[in-house]
Amino acid sequence: MTELIAKLEDRSARVVVSGAGYIGLPLALELSRAGFTVTVLDPNREKLDAIASGKSYVESIADAELGAAVGSGRLRGAAQPNVLDEADVVVVCVPTPLDRARRPDIGHIRGAVDDIVRHQHAGMLVVLESTTYPGTTTELLVPRLGERFAIGEDVFIAYSPQRTDPGNRDFGIRNTPKVIAGVTPACLSAARTLYGTVVDRLVAVSSPTTAELVKLLENTFRSVNIGLVNELAVLARCLGVDPFEVVEAAATKPFGFMPFYPGPGVGGHCIAVDPLYLAWKAAELGLEMRFAGTADHANRAMPSYVVRRVGEVLGSVPLERAKVLVYGVAYKRDVADIRESPGLAIIHELVRKGVDVAYMDPLVDEIHAGGSELRSVAPGSSFAPYDLVLVVTDHRTLDRERLIREARLIVDTRNALAGAGGSRAHVHGL
Repeated sequence: MTELIAKLEDRSARVVVSGAGYIGLPLALELSRAGFTVTVLDPNREKLDAIASGKSYVESIADAELGAAVGSGRLRGAAQPNVLDEADVVVVCVPTPLDRARRPDIGHIRGAVDDIVRHQHAGMLVVLESTTYPGTTTELLVPRLGERFAIGEDVFIAYSPQRTDPGNRDFGIRNTPKVIAGVTPACLSAARTLYGTVVDRLVAVSSPTTAELVKLLENTFRSVNIGLVNELAVLARCLGVDPFEVVEAAATKPFGFMPFYPGPGVGGHCIAVDPLYLAWKAAELGLEMRFAGTADHANRAMPSYVVRRVGEVLGSVPLERAKVLVYGVAYKRDVADIRESPGLAIIHELVRKGVDVAYMDPLVDEIHAGGSELRSVAPGSSFAPYDLVLVVTDHRTLDRERLIREARLIVDTRNALAGAGGSRAHVHGL
């Protein structure tokens, strides 16, 4: 324990980050900046080649930043888990998707743990950052990593949920408080020393299960409130009321209200997935998380509602003869991530109804939707050739005035055109 802490304090500890995605790569970069030698372990050859050449595929990391870290020798990628032989620290940042039955799929975590066990040695700190159901650390990591080594003496295990918000320009790894929990006090001490090098404020909680539940609460809170305002948006349309105006007026109350805004649905790994991890665990215990399930139902219904709105706004133009441009297929503004994106579900349903669909997204070159591969219309192309332009993702690069000027009809699911100049008679909301 003393030797590990000393290595962490003087930055001589060798770190392996398992997973080179939106969570793993930014963390690896921050740790390398703090003075650690970091290896990113991932089987994806394209990502490893990009890292080696200093070409970032994560929006929050500039090529120059990545290139400088690689050039310094403190950051590199690797495909083979034998790099774990020399690791003092392993941080697991692998995906945790849902399976086809919309149940937790922790296969990537199991695979990462299997790799660690095969290369495990005394004095190793293992931290799980992947979002998962409460109990994963104690039910999976503790038994496996404690088979040959004493936990808290020879091996140190902690859980610290990632809180990265892709596209957020105000909060990153360093200034976002970091929740941490160790299996033992010694495990917590090791994790605190590691993260104290890259995070300004650490929030220690009593157990890994507590920390796992913290993460799920954060995102279920968002899912439930987004589901609420999405249901409100459908009601508001029936009443002839602008739901965004309702939310903004309610938000003037200085207490007891927090604004959430309706949209075409939810996407990404967190809000679209995490509540179902919570609901699944509750079901395992014979309980029911009604709010989580209801919010998931409301949010997943939005793409179909958006398609109905497109049909309403087109009016006399039948869907099967309509030419529609979807602007934005990423799940949120200014990111290239299409995981669980409502834009894909919307395009799939439009295609199924016979619509001639194209899409424009400056960050996403191609997608698979509606049973075929589509390539983005070149950003900057005219909006005039389409019967309707559907704004799904409000990237900041969208030329709002030109869109209003050129498009025949617009359905704006994000209120992205609020305040833009020009005649608005052809602009329709949710």
